[in-house]
Amino acid sequence: MDNPGPDPAGGAKVGLWRRLAAMAYDAVLLAGLLLMASAIVTLPVGLGLGREAADALFRSAAFRWPFFLYCIGVLAGFHLWFWTHGGQTLGMKTWRIRVVRADGAPLALRDAALRYFAAGLSWLPGGLGFWWAAVDPAGLAWHDRLSGTRLVRINSGRAPG
Repeated sequence: MDNPGPDPAGGAKVGLWRRLAAMAYDAVLLAGLLLMASAIVTLPVGLGLGREAADALFRSAAFRWPFFLYCIGVLAGFHLWFWTHGGQTLGMKTWRIRVVRADGAPLALRDAALRYFAAGLSWLPGGLGFWWAAVDPAGLAWHDRLSGTRLVRINSGRAPG
């Protein structure tokens, strides 16, 4: 299921397992990025206010919602930057895949943003939008179809592991 064959528009299609492996690599990287992004906000606040006042602030909705949106922005920034600057995150480079528009062109910022938010929809029903790539004739996930993008293999060599 990982090698669904050639893509008529150029490049080999990307199977579900290769897609998930790249996401797992990126998840490790993103965990570290979120840890650093969180520390940039919480350490100065905690040191400036003291433990009890900082704990009260961190528990309040007035802090949690903006902080949640900040974290979503960090994640979005990561993906948008890499998808518009070469079409690959570190995980995608490792697994030799690239995201391109349906016509094979590189992603513009609008394409990358649409793909990012459409991927959120793919996660909602238990990740069904991602699992769909295993049965889709073109190997596309829901967010690929919604955003007019696709993943292509850039090298026929074997991935590490």
